Amino acid sequence: MAKAPPITNRIRELRESHGAMSQAALAEAIGVTRQTVIAIELGKYSPSLESAFRIARVFDLGIEDVFGWQPPPLS
Repeated sequence: MAKAPPITNRIRELRESHGAMSQAALAEAIGVTRQTVIAIELGKYSPSLESAFRIARVFDLGIEDVFGWQPPPLS
């Protein structure tokens, strides 16, 4: 099983605070499929830099307001 990328996001929270924007509407706004938005939102897929910028712009925020970095625990 692949490890989840260490990138966190607030996409679901932001969608809900923007008039309950659907995943499909966000996908259309940034030019990807709904499945891609679902995978990014669930932390199963890291967005391209371009997609990250597009998502942030939809919510009128900077990238670091939408995405975070959570390094894996030291073993």
